[in-house]
Amino acid sequence: MSFVENTTHLYEELKKNYPNIQCILLTDDKTHSFFKERITRDTVLHFSPKHPLSFLKGIYFLATSQVIILDNYYGFLSSITFKKSVKKLQIWHANGAIKTFGWKDLSVKDRSNKAKERFAAVYKQFDYILSGSKKMSAIFCEAFSASSRQILQMGIPRTDIFFDKEHIEKVTSSFYKKYTNLKNKKIILYAPTFRENEAELSNQIHIDLSYLKNALASEYIILVRLHPSINNQIDFSDYNGFVYNFSDYPILNDLLFITDILITDYSSIPFEFSFLQKPMIFYPYDLEEYRKTRGFWVPYHELVPGPIAFSSEEIVQIIHHSSFQLEKIADFHQEWNTYSIGSSSKNVVETINNWLI
Repeated sequence: MSFVENTTHLYEELKKNYPNIQCILLTDDKTHSFFKERITRDTVLHFSPKHPLSFLKGIYFLATSQVIILDNYYGFLSSITFKKSVKKLQIWHANGAIKTFGWKDLSVKDRSNKAKERFAAVYKQFDYILSGSKKMSAIFCEAFSASSRQILQMGIPRTDIFFDKEHIEKVTSSFYKKYTNLKNKKIILYAPTFRENEAELSNQIHIDLSYLKNALASEYIILVRLHPSINNQIDFSDYNGFVYNFSDYPILNDLLFITDILITDYSSIPFEFSFLQKPMIFYPYDLEEYRKTRGFWVPYHELVPGPIAFSSEEIVQIIHHSSFQLEKIADFHQEWNTYSIGSSSKNVVETINNWLI
């Protein structure tokens, strides 16, 4: 597993209803410690050649399990032959898409024939693909060359918590007990998408925090959530009391409950943040370059449910004038979260159990 949210919700629902079903979690470097700390009733394996014993065990379980749940593209699937009876479900890691992926990724055309054969072999392993909307179903069909018969329109498990008022209250209360100094401030979450070239420019952040501090610090604080590869490379000490690095906060969706304004660019966070009907600002500072190198499913300006800013000055102006275009969010939410109505985990778990009978 490469992500924690969907898997966590599915696992908890599965164990609540069918505690005797054995689960084996194959985790990567990002997710291993998270699952190892939280799951005690089942096996959690660090599925990496760097951990040869766990890796070999993982291969054994891949060969012997009845149901395989995936949440990303995994190249090793191209070389595995499963029994015909095995069901392989791709739950993906986002309930919407701004940038292209799969066969529609713009880089595919420059890849070798061998690489394309590998992609095709991996995509053919997906017996079923979980979707939260007709919009995303169509995207999956294009991205993975899938048929509509493979799509399970049951909603996305990680969105169930947006219907759990008790959980939201618990998370919010716990957050402010831990971070008492943030109680009297409005919270901006800045969560930019990782760019491949940022591995070389890992000590840079493309937003003027000094300007934002001078303009907003009396009323707001900023939580920054960065990709792990650049998280520890940036020094925020000049902005103490205004900028807080929350890149290691384990459950992203829990942060959304306490966020007043989201600032992002090409990430999938807006699709879930739209459940809360709160303001969003889109800051695609490299829009044209990103469009040419990564591509979008639809033109960026037509998709995003909020104002677009290209500078820190424009961000401040939008906030000061409350120019959030909130009327766009409801339509955006309905289009992308049609089937995510609070029972997605239950629906998927019942399907999995039926496969095992």
